[in-house]
Amino acid sequence: MAARQSARVRKRHEEAAAWVLKNRNGERSAPDSRAFEAWLAESPENKTAYEAAERLMGEARNAILNDPALRSFKVKPRPPAARIVTIAILGMALAGGAFVYSDGPMRLQADAISGTGEMPTITLADGSTMQLNASSAVAYRFTGQTRTVTLLRGQAFFAVAKDASRPFVVEALGGRTTALGTAFDVRTDEHATEVTVTEHAVSVASDTLAEPAVRVGEGHQAVYDRDGKVRDVRQADTHAVLAWRRGQLVVDNAPVAEVVSEIGRHFAGRIIISNSELAARRVSGTFIVTDTDAALGLLRDSLGLSVIRMGPLILLRG
Repeated sequence: MAARQSARVRKRHEEAAAWVLKNRNGERSAPDSRAFEAWLAESPENKTAYEAAERLMGEARNAILNDPALRSFKVKPRPPAARIVTIAILGMALAGGAFVYSDGPMRLQADAISGTGEMPTITLADGSTMQLNASSAVAYRFTGQTRTVTLLRGQAFFAVAKDASRPFVVEALGGRTTALGTAFDVRTDEHATEVTVTEHAVSVASDTLAEPAVRVGEGHQAVYDRDGKVRDVRQADTHAVLAWRRGQLVVDNAPVAEVVSEIGRHFAGRIIISNSELAARRVSGTFIVTDTDAALGLLRDSLGLSVIRMGPLILLRG
């Protein structure tokens, strides 16, 4: 039943995008006009889909050009703006959620992977546990001498079982975090990695071990860059850092782009910010990231944004 409903929605979006393209390009003949009016009259949902596609035409082109995932659509050089946007809409409707999350390469690397909205807790062979944030992935290898987890993407919280003979190491983005009898959180993105300690201490060093390891104590957070070099150690609000485990995001003067990225972990599609100025605006608050509508509603109310939906795409404009 759900599959049939999803297919109907995709078909409606495809038809709406096609009609918008034809109407804007002046390609509609008299028979087309009659067919269009008949299509609109078929159901209120058709009219709603058409109006949503019309709204997107005015805003989505810049968003698509500014987003690498959407910019990868193959189009002819310098086509009309409406055609660019409609090709994107059609592609997203046809591909559904897979246009964003074709995770084949990651699944080949990972031993455990969490999907959109999933936050599983996994017990490892040594009795240690790790909880993955949504849209995260890890690989791990345990031997008689070492216990190593590689955070391939996202965020994870580790509660480490004691084993003095086998160090517990988390690798992420050029750095290595070694547990010193501890519980800690590791969050990584394309720019940097944050390690937050909630119990005891950890040792953080680069993969190359070019510089001495940095000890990070309970209640503190270390930040290191892609080369693994620690650039900051600071006190941390561990309640806020671990809010994701409760389905929340707690921020104080954070960029909209950062907030949207966390909300997007729990949304089976893509949330696009219309321009860089909006992405850089700052916001504070507690967001229920497991409820996309509520989280975006708070963002909308806080900053006076518009939230426009079209299938798997949500466009934010300020």
